[in-house]
Amino acid sequence: MVVSISNAKLVPKCNMSEIQQQFNSIKKQIDLIRSVKGGAGLGIRHLQVVLMCGGITLAFMLRVDMSVGIVVMANNTGSNPDIKDYGWNPTETSTILSSFFWGYITTQVPAGWLSGRYGAKNFLAAALFLSGALTALTELAADLGGVVLMCALRILIGMVQGFIYPSTNTYLAKWIPPEEKGRMGTLVYAGAQLGTIVAMAVSGVLANSAAGWPSIFYTFGGISVLWGILIFFLGADKPSSHKYISKEEQVYIEDSLNKVSHEAERMPTPWISILSSMPFIALAIVHCGQNWGFYTLLTEMPTYFSSVLGFDIQSDGLLSALPYLVMWCLSFIFSWIGHLIERKNWMTTGTIRKVFNSIGHWGPGLALLILSFIELEDPTVAVALLTLTVGLNSGIYLGFQINHIDLSPNFSGVLMGMTNGLAALTSIIAPLIVGAVVKNNAPEEWRTIFLIAAGFYFIGNLIFIIFGKGEVQPWNEPIRLTKENEANYGTAAPPSA
Repeated sequence: MVVSISNAKLVPKCNMSEIQQQFNSIKKQIDLIRSVKGGAGLGIRHLQVVLMCGGITLAFMLRVDMSVGIVVMANNTGSNPDIKDYGWNPTETSTILSSFFWGYITTQVPAGWLSGRYGAKNFLAAALFLSGALTALTELAADLGGVVLMCALRILIGMVQGFIYPSTNTYLAKWIPPEEKGRMGTLVYAGAQLGTIVAMAVSGVLANSAAGWPSIFYTFGGISVLWGILIFFLGADKPSSHKYISKEEQVYIEDSLNKVSHEAERMPTPWISILSSMPFIALAIVHCGQNWGFYTLLTEMPTYFSSVLGFDIQSDGLLSALPYLVMWCLSFIFSWIGHLIERKNWMTTGTIRKVFNSIGHWGPGLALLILSFIELEDPTVAVALLTLTVGLNSGIYLGFQINHIDLSPNFSGVLMGMTNGLAALTSIIAPLIVGAVVKNNAPEEWRTIFLIAAGFYFIGNLIFIIFGKGEVQPWNEPIRLTKENEANYGTAAPPSA
């Protein structure tokens, strides 16, 4: 049987590559629609930001409560004369205040590595739970062991809290798209000021209440325990592991993050590249300058207001909170301005970081210089200058504070652990220097303290301006160990690497 095909109609040939291109085009349009929808309105990522902000807030409440509480613990000036005190001298109180950082410094780098490798949520939740529980033991420690046991307790609290900042940085890097990084990062880290405001204002009131200073530590410790539980049940290490997130929001976050980062747990940490990187070294130095100035004021301002300016304990707490209220408010103003500059492409990321960090460091440094050389006949002037000093410091949230994620989204937790650990050394030394210099609470003694803090602000920011960067560094993506490379080459990378 012969079949003629002379009159058969030709069927157009099927071009699979064109079909694939059309399919990919349609898929991109669908993903774009999902991304736009996922980026609009409030979502699960905003819940994570609230949880992180609350964590930072409580972390600082548990640090600052001692700055106010120790004034009354050393010498009861509250309204209830029956509340016990311990008669500690300035050297002893400065030692107790600095001991938090003795523990804090030891866990920074391990915390950054562990949160990047195993996820940040559980570490953050556990840190808040345990530090809250330990804080509630303050009265017991002071009664049983005095200065020695108090230092031991604060060291333990510091070790636990060493996990909070590195875990938070890793958490942020997993959840927040780059275009939202400035605003969301500011909101999270502004929790430091919110915690300081609440702790200083409420601590003064609680210390002056019938329950006295012990109520400070029971109150804040209990709240921290509850917040740790909340993070454990409502948080997640990344969008794909949260059971309530919408598909649209997950696509939006993951597509945005995939442009700049990959799964860090699959990569070896490039320790040598990080430690030899000038942008990282500059970041570490400016972080040290920040901690010296910030923690000098944070831990010692209540004593300065009480002993030099003559305010009572309740007024002391409220006045000590005022600068941090201004800092908290300014952080959102600066965040809005920074977001506008970034959206309009008026500056590069690196320039934005340096401009705002200069506001956050050179502004306070100048205010401290002025405070050092004016007469203290009117305490209002001193309060105003200290408020300006702390308020302008909010520029750091668009400066060095978020720069860890700029340099390496994959290893931001490790970077934060390293710089925060190194900076914790200055947090230890600063209160001890105050104890060594300030013997009689004379104005000239405090002038020395303010000049030292101003010097750290000026020098640290200068180095950041010269050597700091705002771009992702090449070591953000080291050669990854894969099964394919192991199978083909018996090594972590092909021979050409």
